[in-house]
Amino acid sequence: MRISGLALALVSALWLTGCASSVRIAEIKTDPGRFDHKTVAVKGTVTSTFGVALVPFQYYNVDDGTGEIAVLSRSARSMPAKGARVEVKGRVGEVASFGGRSLGLHIEEQSRKAKY
Repeated sequence: MRISGLALALVSALWLTGCASSVRIAEIKTDPGRFDHKTVAVKGTVTSTFGVALVPFQYYNVDDGTGEIAVLSRSARSMPAKGARVEVKGRVGEVASFGGRSLGLHIEEQSRKAKY
């Protein structure tokens, strides 16, 4: 009985460390270096979208009430509509950093779920 409980705890710990941590967008924007190249999950509302036919990426913004962040998607899936509730999992990145200020802070989408 004791061994099975220990095994369950170990499997649970390994499963949790493999999952993307859900964070508020304000946390990412306040300390982008802490999240740079880390996989996170954010939940929020799509505020704007941009995509051009035959261009291999889509761009949209997500607002979770604490802030807004750009999401870059290289998926062939259709882009979420403005106003859609989504949960996005992806890797945080930035184009550049000057004097501690982040430029082009974004999440590169790995997966997306529509929330209703």
